[in-house]
Amino acid sequence: MSSEGKPVRAVVVDNAATGKLVLRALPAPQPGPSQALVRVSAISLNRGETRTALNGAADGWRPGWDLAGVIERQAADGSGPPVGTRVVGMLPQAAWAELVAVPTVALAALPDAVSFAQAATLPVAGLTALHALARGGLLLGRPVLVGGATGGVGSFAVQLARLSGAHVVAVVRNERDEALVRRLGADVVAIGADANAATAQGPFDLILESVGGASLAAALGLLASGGTCVLFGASLSAETTFDAGRFYRGGGTTLYGLFLGQELQRETASTGLARLARLIADGKLAPQIDIEAPWTEIADVAAKLMARHFTGKAVLHL
Repeated sequence: MSSEGKPVRAVVVDNAATGKLVLRALPAPQPGPSQALVRVSAISLNRGETRTALNGAADGWRPGWDLAGVIERQAADGSGPPVGTRVVGMLPQAAWAELVAVPTVALAALPDAVSFAQAATLPVAGLTALHALARGGLLLGRPVLVGGATGGVGSFAVQLARLSGAHVVAVVRNERDEALVRRLGADVVAIGADANAATAQGPFDLILESVGGASLAAALGLLASGGTCVLFGASLSAETTFDAGRFYRGGGTTLYGLFLGQELQRETASTGLARLARLIADGKLAPQIDIEAPWTEIADVAAKLMARHFTGKAVLHL
């Protein structure tokens, strides 16, 4: 029986509470014509939304981007999956709730072989990796450097780059992670804090970078002629000093700033999510989930994420 109209629980910021993230009963969402109501089964955490929630967000603010669940009401305009369809989806905010209204352009039906936990990892991390690699064009046989290869985006990027036929060099901080990224598809593993660790393997036609600071400077110095460095974050530092002469003498080198919301204006999230879900179903893509827990543990898991107690994805079940 549908429970539309009844209050639903959602994760909200409460700065007075331990851990700052709590569950509260809120009015049920009212979907627009092109939005479907989704009964959420699993969510995953990303550092961006979690950092915002724990560092200055106002009381009542609702975080959350990634979700997976079941269509409870199809969009009124007839678009998107029908009632009862298992789906993966994303929102720009407030996805961490029992029931959410999601634009159908941000929903994709799930193959039976894909679990809700696997699906919930895909929206931000999977789509970021997919769009970042797309900036390199045809990657068959070409050298690609993936920084932060054990993280959410990085672990997807290593696998997708390998599927594209690239020669994949992965950077990890700890030697204990080498076996993992080799299993994911890395041809070479460089161990160190940033792209400098891969100097001997360069230059590269494509580099995926999200740290900023000295790491970005090192990456720019490792580009081959015509190569592209895709910057999709600046987790360490928003400012950098780099060798501009070396960069322009490389000839045709590019620094591309990737903001996922902008990328999704060119290709809907539903398109990329369907592709990624199919790869999981076919056994070609394996989300790296380090933590699975009930969503009542949201505050504890969020704190562990920000303290870097784990590197893969955290999935919470409703």
